[in-house]
Amino acid sequence: MPGNSLDNFDQAKGVDFRLLADLPLFQGLPAEELQVLAGLLCVTEVPPDTLLFREGDPGDHFYIISSGEVEVIKSLGSSSEWLVAVLGPGEFLGDLSLLNPDRLRTASVRSRGPVKLWEMHHTDMDDLLDRQPRVAYKLVCTLGARLTEMDNAIITNLKEKNRELTQAYEALQSAQEQLLEKERLERELQVAYDIQMSILPQQLPDLPGYDFGARIVPARAVGGDFFDLIPLSEDRVGIVIGDVADKGIPAAIFMARAHALLYAEVFQCPTPAEVLRRVNRHLNKINVPNLFVTVLYGVLDRRTGRFEYARAGHELPVTLFPGERVARVPHDTGQLLGILEEPALDLQTLVLPPGGMLLLYTDGLVDGVSPQGERFGYKRLLANADRWRDRSAQELCDRLLDSILAFQGDAHLQDDVTIVAISFFSGSL
Repeated sequence: MPGNSLDNFDQAKGVDFRLLADLPLFQGLPAEELQVLAGLLCVTEVPPDTLLFREGDPGDHFYIISSGEVEVIKSLGSSSEWLVAVLGPGEFLGDLSLLNPDRLRTASVRSRGPVKLWEMHHTDMDDLLDRQPRVAYKLVCTLGARLTEMDNAIITNLKEKNRELTQAYEALQSAQEQLLEKERLERELQVAYDIQMSILPQQLPDLPGYDFGARIVPARAVGGDFFDLIPLSEDRVGIVIGDVADKGIPAAIFMARAHALLYAEVFQCPTPAEVLRRVNRHLNKINVPNLFVTVLYGVLDRRTGRFEYARAGHELPVTLFPGERVARVPHDTGQLLGILEEPALDLQTLVLPPGGMLLLYTDGLVDGVSPQGERFGYKRLLANADRWRDRSAQELCDRLLDSILAFQGDAHLQDDVTIVAISFFSGSL
């Protein structure tokens, strides 16, 4: 629409002069003046939600609201848009553009609903002000009141903006502090991870006739799984795998303590069963609530292939023997460490034949869940182990880890995963 004439809307010439007498701006004017003024006005009907004119448009007309309401808006359509005022019947608009030398609108005006306007050209308004200075006085008084109201609104708006900026600055400071704290925690977790990994074997044993493999992946930055391959003599190696019943930092601390206790006892005790019983007594003295550990510890004799072990609530070993199906070994009751005074231990002995392999793992390997909610389970473990039974011990561990990660898809591991494999690849000792 043209900016300053509202020519797009229906107009009618002339207004009943008696209606003008009730307007504060024209009160006190002689009847003859009111009749002249009424003949100069045009009546304009404006539809709802219509932009009458924009801020910065040239303005040659003065408007009086006969009915309806309009919104006076600064910076329309920008991020700093601001509703300055709502004007109703009897109020006028377009006055500032008549007083400005450049005659530009100082704000945008939009109808709220149907609006009826009385429109006067600026030349007619100038003539009226020359004839009736009292109208100019009332106009200036109204303008002064509006400017004062606008100043107050600007001050209030600036205070609100300042409050919002203060809040935004404080939020930014808080976010920065949280970011710094997050970075600090990430550095500390990385250090904790490095420390935890340093506890585990940095190099697998070189035992003639045998091949070892291992993989460990925490579900979080650090975890509660652990394993170790401890040379006890020229012909004997201690093999341990454990799983603390928790994840994250608490489990990692408990895991480090359990591993240290076990490492110390393997050189003091004659049998795997006695090692686990002593470790359990130490853990019970620590008495950490809701933390316990499953462990399998055994000793492998390289000359006989004999593996004597004690199992405290841990997952059952899997055998991959030549000419036999891949299977979990026979077992008895084995109770976890760190809760009972005298837990029952599953004491077993098996002989690893030439060409055979033994697989140890934590429950994170079988408890993984697919995106469809299906558990990986023991059947898939045995099937995958059978598929890669002719590979090296390390490659078997790698393939099994890849299979659980692929099974879970994009989901994060729900639990730590640890895999240890021992292969007897030669009959010559």
